[in-house]
This record gives sequence, structure tokens and C-alpha cells, in this order.
Amino acid sequence: MRQMQALTFMTLSLFGPGLALADAPRFLDRSTGLPVQHVYSGGWDHFVGGGVALLDCDGDSRPDLFVAGGTSEAVLLRNATGADDTIRFETVPVPALTAVTGAYPLDLDGDAITDLMVLRKGPNVLLRGLGACAFEDATDAVTLPAGDSWSTAFTASWETGQTLPTLAIGNYVDTANPDGPFEACDVNHLIRPDGPRYGPAVALSPGFCTLSALFTDWRRDGTPMLRLSNDRHYYVRGGYEQMWTLDPLRELTEADGWDRVQLWGMGIASRDLTGDGLPEVMLTSMGDQLLMTNDGTGFDAVPYAMGTTAQRPFVGDDGRPSTGWHAEFGDVDNDGRADLFIAKGNVDQMPGMAMADPNNLLMQQADGTFAETGDVAGLASTERSRGAGLADLNGDGRLDVIVVNRRAPMQVWQNATEGTGHWIALDPRLPAGNRFAIGAFVEVRTPSGVQTQERTVGGGHVSGSLLPLHFGLGTASEAEVRVIWPGGQIGPWHRLEAGRTHTIAPG
Repeated sequence: MRQMQALTFMTLSLFGPGLALADAPRFLDRSTGLPVQHVYSGGWDHFVGGGVALLDCDGDSRPDLFVAGGTSEAVLLRNATGADDTIRFETVPVPALTAVTGAYPLDLDGDAITDLMVLRKGPNVLLRGLGACAFEDATDAVTLPAGDSWSTAFTASWETGQTLPTLAIGNYVDTANPDGPFEACDVNHLIRPDGPRYGPAVALSPGFCTLSALFTDWRRDGTPMLRLSNDRHYYVRGGYEQMWTLDPLRELTEADGWDRVQLWGMGIASRDLTGDGLPEVMLTSMGDQLLMTNDGTGFDAVPYAMGTTAQRPFVGDDGRPSTGWHAEFGDVDNDGRADLFIAKGNVDQMPGMAMADPNNLLMQQADGTFAETGDVAGLASTERSRGAGLADLNGDGRLDVIVVNRRAPMQVWQNATEGTGHWIALDPRLPAGNRFAIGAFVEVRTPSGVQTQERTVGGGHVSGSLLPLHFGLGTASEAEVRVIWPGGQIGPWHRLEAGRTHTIAPG
């Protein structure tokens, strides 16, 4: 694999000194504002999973939560935050579903109302959004092949000329294999539209126990590819991280320059960190967490000095290796540099891995390196964390944190960091079909440089969001914004005010 010097990455760090923080990141535990103590429960078949979908299901511009329950029923929590900005939720009815591992929001039918792709150990379910946080089971209505596998990963992309999205579903261990569970990984599936409905699922083989999937146009050439992150614990040997092209449908190999990487893959996070517009990738794992830069031809592992390896607990006396699950980039202090949250926790009782394994909050510094602040921020929970999400839950422009735990109640933390910078949120929309402009690249330009985010469905650990894209602006009170739309159309630059969410449409 190509190697990269620390100096190279630091030189590319875009935002220079940025905003000097008045205070370290600080979060307040608002878990008591949850109407239920929701736990992701179950035995071996729910050691993995435990995701949360973040969406606005009632149109009030406040994120709501659909939370997996394992052997418990999944719950839908409507954001009921009041005028005092203290985060609160209330339960609302949703079709009763158990064996749920996670869920991803998307507008599958193009009606501008968010739907939910619900992953399960057993047949998956498409919940069609009806508005006002009401949902109905529409799996059969769109002839979606539900399958009967142990599904643990999902992503979606709109191919050219299609009204419905192409779906990829990652499956874990084949529990029907009598020689399992080791080296008994199930195949994954690609589901493509056939006119207004879906055709049969196409097997993506071999499968290596996929725990995260992401369609991303990582080369910025208009052709999204499918990245799969796979768990070495069950493929043991012979497996690796995978990348598939769609047209033609094939897996990249070493002959394509695709270096084979093996790890205990749990989650994927993607965001441009170097300022060149190409998304980097973070892969969580047992032991080292792997951050890789992207030059448009392939990916390089960053040096240990970057501070993102997060291989052992940073507080307490448990010196065994960490287990990373959901990872997500977000600008926690709005200084114009993307930070990184990682949910951590032992699989169950694995003796070789840390049991007291705190979550990470890695703040990006002016030189492009990352510094751990999870303890001082108040996020260093040592529960068995799984899925998670970053979102502005109370509309104050600061990203809050939601974490789902195995065998412990989920947690919500409100961002109370003082001295944060300005911010802007952007919601690109198309008039039909791919209404939320999945696959668009949004660029934000200030005197400090250009930030870029790709709007995607997928990644994380069975957790995803469909919300406006949040950018920190540091000291800038406005920004120039443009969208490179799916299909390659480049929109004009718009000068927009900070401190607001802006919806952008072509033209």
C-alpha cells in the first residue's frame, strides 16, 4: 500500500488557524428527556447492529429518531424540544417491528416525504413516510425483495435515468450454514429498479460479513461506486475490504490499483478533510481505527501521528484494545474543521478487548491532526455503544450526539460548547425522482477556503441521517455556496447568510 508522510497531510490542512476556541467542547447529558429507556437487546444475533435513523418526519425542521431495538421493539421518537432549547422527545406510533438491527432514511418514492429502510435479522421492511411521523409497510407495494438474511448494512444511489434508487444490502453471517459461524459469511445483494418497481436481488459474491456500506463518487468523475467494510472476525482469512463498480457490475481488484485491506470492519465515515474536494474515509475496527486519504486513484493510510487511530481507551485503567463501531464527521465547535465522533464498546464479553471502552470525540486541530476531548466534553461513556448520529437537535446551530447502546439505555448529549463559530446548513433538493439530491456535492467557500460534503445514504454502523448538511464557518458571517448536482451539472455560487438552513434547487 502507498504510504504517506504526516507532513503531507498537515500541509494540505485547509483552514489554517481558523477559530480559536474559547472553551473546550462541552456536552450535557439529556438522556432524561427521553420518554423511554430504550435498550438494544438480544443475544449473539444482536452482538452487532443497534442503529438509529435521523430524519425530520413531521416537517418542523427538528430531527426525529427511529431507533433499532434488537429483540425489543424499534421505537420512533419525535423531537419535542421546547422554547427553552432543552432537548426532549416523545414516542409516536410506528408499525411494530422486532429483530431490527438498524435503519436508514431516504425518499424512495420521490414524494418529498422521508421513508425508512429498516434492516432486520429476517425480512427487511420499507416503511413509507405518510407525513406527520406516520408510516406504513410498503415493502410489497414496490416489490422490494425483503430477503431473510441477517442484514447489517445499507446504502442507496440513483442511477442515470432511474426514478427509484438502486439499493445495496450487506448481510452478516449465514446462520443457516451448518459449518458456521466462522468463514460462513453471507452474500450481499444489489437491488435495481425495473421501471416503477424493483427487480430481483442480484447476489454480490463473495461476501465477507459486511457491517457497513456506502455508495460514494470518491473519484469525483460522476460514477458512484459501492464500498463494503467487512468483519475479519468471521471471514477470518481470505476476505478484505471491497469496492464494486455498477456499470459494469464488478469488484475492483489489485489489477485496478485497489489495495487489499483486511480489518475487523464495523463502520464507514466519509468527508473531505484535505480541501481538494475528494472525500477521505474512516473505517472503524477492533483495535486500530483506519483513516485513509484519497487522491482520486486510491486510498492511503494516514500516519499514527494524525491522532485518529484511537486504538485503546484514553481514560481509565483498561489498556486492552478498543472496539470502534459508528464513526461520523461533524464540526462540533463550528470552527470550519470537521471533527470525528466514534462510538465504542465491547462486542459482549470478548476478553482480549477493552470492557471499559469510552467513546471518542476527536477534534481537528489547525495543523490537520486530531486531539482527543471525549473526557473533557462529557461524552466518554463506557457502555457497549453501537450506532450513533450527530445532528442539531434543538436548532441552536451546534451538533448534538445520539448513541444507541447494547444492554444499556440509549443516550442523548446536548452540545453546550461556548465560543463556537458561525454555521450554515444546506438542503439541496431536486424537483422529482431523487428529491433529496443524493450524490450531490455541496461546496461552501469563505475567506478560509472551501469545504465540501457529499450527500449520501449509507455508511456508519446501521445508522444514517437525511438532514440538511451542516458546515461550521468560524468567524465568517456569510458564505458562498454552490451545488454540483447528480449528473454533473454545476450550479452557480450563491452568497448566503450564516446561522440559517437554506434550501437550494437547480436554477
